[in-house]
This record gives sequence, C-alpha cells and structure tokens, in this order.
Amino acid sequence: MTKAVRCIIVDDEPAAHYVLSNYIKQNPLLELVFEAYNGEDTLEYLKENDADLMFLDIDMPDITGIELLQKLQHPPKTILTTAYSEFALESYEYGVLDYLLKPVYYPRFVKAVNRFFETGESQQKQTTEVLQDNISVKVDSDTIDIPIDTILYTQSYGNYVKIVTQKRNYIATITTADLEKNLPSELFIRAHKSYIIAIKKVDEMNKDYVVIKQTLIPIGITYKRELTERLKNNNF
Repeated sequence: MTKAVRCIIVDDEPAAHYVLSNYIKQNPLLELVFEAYNGEDTLEYLKENDADLMFLDIDMPDITGIELLQKLQHPPKTILTTAYSEFALESYEYGVLDYLLKPVYYPRFVKAVNRFFETGESQQKQTTEVLQDNISVKVDSDTIDIPIDTILYTQSYGNYVKIVTQKRNYIATITTADLEKNLPSELFIRAHKSYIIAIKKVDEMNKDYVVIKQTLIPIGITYKRELTERLKNNNF
C-alpha cells in the first residue's frame, strides 16, 4: 500500500483551513497531519516532525510565509497561497512548487498537487493524478463544495452564475469564464455565452437548443460546431 503524502496547512485565516483541509481529505493520496495559524507553531512542529507538502500562506502576522521559508533549513515541498498576486514573483525565488491565489478552487488545487507528484521526489512516483470530485464556489458569504456529478448546467448573471444541480440551485459569486476554467473540460462544455452544460446530462438536442430535465438551453452560433461534435460522440 502506498504511503499517503503528509500535508500541513499554515495560514492565519480559518476559512483557508476549512477549504484546504476539505480538499486534502477528498484525496486518498494526501493526509493532513498538522494545522497551524502562525509561523512560530510551524517552526516548533517541524523541529520534531516531518512533512512532505506544506500549504503556506504568505501574508501572516509576526512571521510571513516567505520569512518562514527563510528560517527553515530543510522546508517541506511548498505550495504558497495568498490573496495578493503581487507576492508571486518573490515566492518563486524560494523554489516553491506552485502559487495559489485565493479563493482557491479545487481544479487549481489539483493542478498544484499534481506538480508535487511530478517532481519525482515524493515517495509516490506513480503517475496517478488527484481526481476532481467537487467544485468550491462562494455563495453569499460562505464557500461551499458542490459535487460535480450533480451539476446539470450553469447560467450567467453578470458577475454571478446560477448553478443548477439535481437537487437545488445556487447563485455563486463567479463569472462564467472563471467557472468554465474550473470545471473538467471532459464533462462540461459551453453551449452559449451564458450557459455551460454537463455533456452527459443532455436529454435531447436539435439545431437551436439542447434539453436538460425539460429545460431548453439555447445554442450559440460561436459554440455550435464544437458542441455538436461533442454531443455526437455521446450518441446524439
């Protein structure tokens, strides 16, 4: 049995711990072994314990993430997280694996973790990739995880998107363009400038629209050719 990658989270924001810990727990290749809200506790832990992968916030009080890396003689492989993109360039000077801009969405988390496995320095040198089961979006003031296999389609409302699932609808604070980047392209496709559809959830198709659970979704001219080809591969 392959040994799980020992992960630690270092961030002064409880919301970041919630999101990252949930992402880690979704993946059998990863194990969360320690959480800290400041650099001092992290230094103490790493004096006596080993970790394979560290998710580290840059902008923390007392000791910043960059300062923590400077203090560690042999830091774990590190993925940096922050809400401020201006820190990105400086962070790469310390040999970090990747840089995640908050809010961190699951597909981007998956990509960063897979970079860890691609280094060949983990105890798991197999090419197994972390699978994407959920997408995290902001609804009102909360970040929630929506199982990807329950999504039927999404509809744009400016800087918001209605995500229609098999059980309920969500109004998420995200643009359709950003949402499209975070959904697995093998399962979802843009049907119109305002709509993304789950390919396997389509019940019917004609030249002007597709039908999902009795809802007619228009097909935009820009997306018609690719959509038609993809749906033909699914027996339409």
